Amino acid sequence: MNALRVCIAAVCAALTVSAASAAERGVANPELWPTAHSQGLIDPKTEAFITDLLTKMSLEEKVGQMVQGDTSATTPEDLRRYPLGSILAGGNSPPLGSDDRAPASDWIKAAQAFRAVSLEKRAGHTPIPVIFGVDAVHGNSNVVGATIFPHNSALGAARDPDLIRRIGAATAAETAAAGIDWAFAPTVAVPQDDRWGRAYEGYSESPDLVREYARAMVLGLQGEPADRGLIQKGHVAASVKHFLGDGGTKNGIDQGDTDVSEQDFIRIHGAGYPAAIDAGALTVMASYSSWQGVKMHGNHSLLTDVLKGRMGFEGFVVGDWNGHGQVPGCTEENCAAAILAGVDMLMAPASWKGIFNNTLEQVRSGKIAQARIDDAVRRILRVKAKLGLFENERPFEGRSNVLGSPEHRALAREAVRKTLVLLKNNGNVLPIKGSARVLVAGSGADDIGQQSGGWTLSWQGTGNKNSDFPNGQSIHAGLKEALERSGGSAELSVKGAFKTKPDVAIVVFGETPYAEMQGDIRTLEYQPGDKRDLALLQKLRKEGVPVVSVFLSGRPLWVNPELNASDAFVAAWLPGSEGGGIADVLIGDASGKPRNDFHGKLSFSWPQSAAQTNLNYGRQPYDPLFEYGYGLTYKDRRDVAALSEESGVGAADWNIDKYFAAGRLHAPWQFVVDPRNDKVLSVRNVDAGGVQEAGRQFVWSGTGKGSVALRGTAPIDVARQSNADLAVLVEYRVDARPTSSVQLALTCGDRCGSTLDLTPVLTAAPLGQWQKLKVKLADFRKAGADMSRVVEPFVIRTTGQLTLTLQTVRLDSDSQGTTTLRPAS
Repeated sequence: MNALRVCIAAVCAALTVSAASAAERGVANPELWPTAHSQGLIDPKTEAFITDLLTKMSLEEKVGQMVQGDTSATTPEDLRRYPLGSILAGGNSPPLGSDDRAPASDWIKAAQAFRAVSLEKRAGHTPIPVIFGVDAVHGNSNVVGATIFPHNSALGAARDPDLIRRIGAATAAETAAAGIDWAFAPTVAVPQDDRWGRAYEGYSESPDLVREYARAMVLGLQGEPADRGLIQKGHVAASVKHFLGDGGTKNGIDQGDTDVSEQDFIRIHGAGYPAAIDAGALTVMASYSSWQGVKMHGNHSLLTDVLKGRMGFEGFVVGDWNGHGQVPGCTEENCAAAILAGVDMLMAPASWKGIFNNTLEQVRSGKIAQARIDDAVRRILRVKAKLGLFENERPFEGRSNVLGSPEHRALAREAVRKTLVLLKNNGNVLPIKGSARVLVAGSGADDIGQQSGGWTLSWQGTGNKNSDFPNGQSIHAGLKEALERSGGSAELSVKGAFKTKPDVAIVVFGETPYAEMQGDIRTLEYQPGDKRDLALLQKLRKEGVPVVSVFLSGRPLWVNPELNASDAFVAAWLPGSEGGGIADVLIGDASGKPRNDFHGKLSFSWPQSAAQTNLNYGRQPYDPLFEYGYGLTYKDRRDVAALSEESGVGAADWNIDKYFAAGRLHAPWQFVVDPRNDKVLSVRNVDAGGVQEAGRQFVWSGTGKGSVALRGTAPIDVARQSNADLAVLVEYRVDARPTSSVQLALTCGDRCGSTLDLTPVLTAAPLGQWQKLKVKLADFRKAGADMSRVVEPFVIRTTGQLTLTLQTVRLDSDSQGTTTLRPAS
């Protein structure tokens, strides 16, 4: 075995000669990094099996193993011509012939269809099973009926590695039961700026806790390193991500640059990887982000010299969604540099055909050495063999008693109990007597989708209804159940209205679901410029009702006004599908004795100002409102004094995706009409969607050229959003048809922008009826706009007559149902 490892190491060393020359920055010094070694991946029998398989494979089959396509753009029939090694279903991608809220049976059929073609015995084909991956990041959260566990930022508060291991095992079982082999988890980022939209995917700002949890989750998902045939035992492959530094990007911008010293890079951001590798992690996912300006997908010194060399990682490295396309000199369909840097499998959702053909040609031309291809394919086949995919026996697949099982739901409910953090309990208003009359209010009170957050059934977690969670329980339902059991009552009123004065109000509110990019924020202020939830708390307090706030969020936020307006305040994070866990702690027995105490301790420091964006334990100056490790229990008798309500930041001036909705312009966006002449173009407020003055009606008279635009205070960068297929969503009503051509434009400064022809859409729309239009940002990019400096994301122009009413203009993460518009002449 030692000789075998020396041989493999020699091959890796030889490959460094083929890699692109190192950049001046972003080059790692491997001697500084901690050592590790993959456990349980290599054995003589498996390596001999792989060697024999490699001799039978054609170059096309080898390159195919290195390419991963998405279910939205790949069919089983495609695999007969293109022998892809892997299939994924991205956050918004459905199984075949279904939608992204499909039951487990549809996922199983899709997985079996791809698998069957890959294993067909036909001339010129070497049967090798595909590996099917999904973002099972807090339970098998793609599948309706699965148990949804709390997000990682919540789990960090539990300080319980064994709980994490058990959650990993339950997630693996529910993933395997749905026919899926591979979970793109765990995230072992160490978020340093809570403005980052993926902060909730990190367990903690502390590398020590992340290190401990990384090992536990890998063991839960995969089982013990020495085990073989993992899929047969209800385990799946883990994917430790994102290598490296995704939690440290400047200003918390997703896919940005982590510009820190190598020592800090190792100490903070590299903490989770040695532990995960030692636990036998089968795959590692490369990060979109950069270190000192060098993109991770193209960083040979980190992917090969450090990860595969110093850390002894013997599984395979998978890229992120078209992440290779961001390497300088690459495109989504052509990127030898990522392969040479050490990416073994390219995630090319819709660009898989181009990347396959181009990689094949680059190997034939000698641009990519055959030895590099053989190394990557050996690693991929090793993982498939370790999983037991070649045996093609799946006793867990289709087990109806696994998905959302009572045992898994009980585990998720335990996790909710252990992750709640009590920030304030003035006057010991908690626990609430089980015999009390309780008003349950707030937007999140009866919304399982909001309490579950992003990466739940859809990429951003939007569009979910309670009916999408047949095994779940909302927070209100859990409170109602607990209170009625002890003789009390729970009255649901989202807006806080009541006929009989309650003994106490529990108000559930917080962030609405989001994921990467959409979740990036400028400051940590909660609801800047729109304090609807604060108004509800203040209303109830004014009416003499004690208020308990249950705050749903993926990260700490500045909520001083909301804290002041609450008698008790609970950080519930994003608890997932088991809302009853909230009641387990908040509601006591009929006499008021606690049934469960608070257990959670902050794994992220809580800011006392909205400007404290890099507030982390161990960094100086360190001046939080609630420090790392803070969390009250029922034994504490400590009141929180009135807090300053000065946010420390100015008015909201950075909002790149929400422009106009429900009659309200979101700062800093304003409608700009040109010319300012009512005889050419007039505007007025009108009712829309049953809401008074929720629409803006624009009337072009046809007497000259007129335009209406949404304009902010500074250019915005939506280049990442255009690469991720986000779309401009417009809810509109045509009240008088256009008499001339109408243009939809996006501008990026003087003589910069692109214009699309909107005329056919408006001409065909039924008069007086609300319609939705979605246009991909990528269409504007392809038409010539610079998406990194957009000044006006939405412009409508015409010289003719037109009456058009708008109700919503915003970016939408779901690109399904988009309309392709021709460039305007």
